Amino acid sequence: MTLQEVSRLAAQGEGRFLEFKRKVPRPERIAREVIAFANTKGGRVLLGVDDDGTVVGLRDAGEEEFMLLRAMNSFCDPPVDFDLERVEIAHRRDVVVVMVPESRTKPHYLVENEEDGRTLAFIRIDDKSVEASSESLALMMSTDSEPVQFEFGDKERLLMRYLEEYGRISVTEFASLANIAEDDASHTLVLLTRGSILELQADHRGDYFTLAYDAAR
Repeated sequence: MTLQEVSRLAAQGEGRFLEFKRKVPRPERIAREVIAFANTKGGRVLLGVDDDGTVVGLRDAGEEEFMLLRAMNSFCDPPVDFDLERVEIAHRRDVVVVMVPESRTKPHYLVENEEDGRTLAFIRIDDKSVEASSESLALMMSTDSEPVQFEFGDKERLLMRYLEEYGRISVTEFASLANIAEDDASHTLVLLTRGSILELQADHRGDYFTLAYDAAR
């Protein structure tokens, strides 16, 4: 990657596939950003770029890369694949580009507390890395080889009518509509999403589901 390409990316601003860091932040913070990209559609972290897109560079890119690798080794479970590229922008000033592909082994978790083993998974929504919902996790953990079987009963027909009229529904709304437990509502919505009838719309204000053919328009 060239300086011109780095400048072009920086000018785009942060977004679903791009995150800027002036330098490597706290180890759990940088691990969270990389995990979110791996759990979603991939992306790049530019180290040495301010939040406003100003390309400032790193004085000691080697030290920053070392801190990044240490963070990824300590806080990611399972490990995340990524590539590093160093781009010189001035004498003794570099930008480090962290390239993260969408993972084939997601979900990846942030090990928040190594003593009690508590973990969280993150995904990318717009320009933010946010905690993944249980429905997002369930869809990540499902595989294409697993058969999807379901029957259209009263609650499914009720759901379809609601979506035809209102366009979207959350787990809580479906549970109330069908008078079922939220766990059952979540299971049904995930199953229909796996069957390509619904589509999950991840939103930092709360995930919701739409009809898949509406989302494709």
